[in-house]
Amino acid sequence: MTTSHTAAYAALDAWVDAHFDDEVRFLQALVRVPTDTPPGNNAPHAERTAELLKDFGYEAERHPVPAAEVQAYGMESITNLIVRRAFGAAGSGRTVALNAHGDVVPPGEGWTHDPYGAEIVDGKMYGRATAVSKSDFASFTFALRALEAVARPSQGAVELHFTYDEEFGGELGPGWLLRQGLTRPDLMIAAGFSHEVVTAHNGCLQMEVTVHGKMAHAAVPHTGVDALQGAVHLLNALYAQNALYQQVTSQVAGIKHPYLNVGRIEGGTNTNVVPGKVVFKLDRRMIPEENPVEVEARIRAVIEQAAAERPGITVDIKRLLLARAMTPLAGNQALVDAIQTHAKTVLGEDVPAVGTPLYTDVRLYVEQGIPGVIYGAGPRTVLESHAKRADERLDLNDLRAATKVIARALCDLLN
Repeated sequence: MTTSHTAAYAALDAWVDAHFDDEVRFLQALVRVPTDTPPGNNAPHAERTAELLKDFGYEAERHPVPAAEVQAYGMESITNLIVRRAFGAAGSGRTVALNAHGDVVPPGEGWTHDPYGAEIVDGKMYGRATAVSKSDFASFTFALRALEAVARPSQGAVELHFTYDEEFGGELGPGWLLRQGLTRPDLMIAAGFSHEVVTAHNGCLQMEVTVHGKMAHAAVPHTGVDALQGAVHLLNALYAQNALYQQVTSQVAGIKHPYLNVGRIEGGTNTNVVPGKVVFKLDRRMIPEENPVEVEARIRAVIEQAAAERPGITVDIKRLLLARAMTPLAGNQALVDAIQTHAKTVLGEDVPAVGTPLYTDVRLYVEQGIPGVIYGAGPRTVLESHAKRADERLDLNDLRAATKVIARALCDLLN
């Protein structure tokens, strides 16, 4: 590392420190506009984000997804944003994209702070999406601002991708931007949720299973076919698979084994009626080594076999989401090296490169051959941050540190 590099990193750090109050206020403004998904009416947040970015001299391209596509998807509105900042001659150097998602799960119950208040207590900001992942709207934006203010690269470009359907799988967020040919970066960094460089993650298959029986009066249950009892038989067959999954081990550090979860179930009409229909939704996490086609075929076979064992029961099976696993591409080493080097300096600790059992939008870039990693201001751990639980919070020291790490890494990647 040369003296000029050291001076550049120090200048970036100093700029972040000097503007950190502005960064905190920017994040507070983002948190105060709800983006609960469902229902997924997220265009207003994109509009507010674009307004705030304009105050920094950034013109955000607004890319609304057609209403018919959004509604068929199960959401209400999506406008994705791209900010492009080029340095040096056109086409020189690499383009690095920074992607964060603004959509979040609804707050739920149990909060002791206003989920949209962005209240700061003891150095932590409370609110839905403070940790995952409006925090990285802030870290990425202010890292770029610092880069332009003091490092002034002579080549390359940075793009901010702020998208709004990660909770539904990303197909109308980054997936839509990529399919429309609106972006084609050389490298990308996505919003973080741990103090690690994540280079691989699980895939996810989500399915909706409708169990049909025959409704009847509870006084004469023999005249009907109980769809709930049928569903219980199916669920027992599916849960038995989890015991088998324990015997499968991933070779990717940070990822253990496949697993299946049934997260929602509904059905029946009244307590005195034999239920004629029950619907449940399942989530099957796939380790990187698994073949998604084979996984789906096996799940369908288990369900169909279990249904055949219950006279009068039929099933409809619908795929809701197929998110493929993220695997490292050869070109991602530059990202890993830059982030690990600067995270160690800023945080004072080694930051490992690992996989995660979660799934993210990054896979959509990787599927297009664009090397990517996950790193940002998000929580040191999902549990610590209460992400997707009551009282989600972000340690503001982590926001400051991540902004510095990303700014320093961009300085390396563009030079």
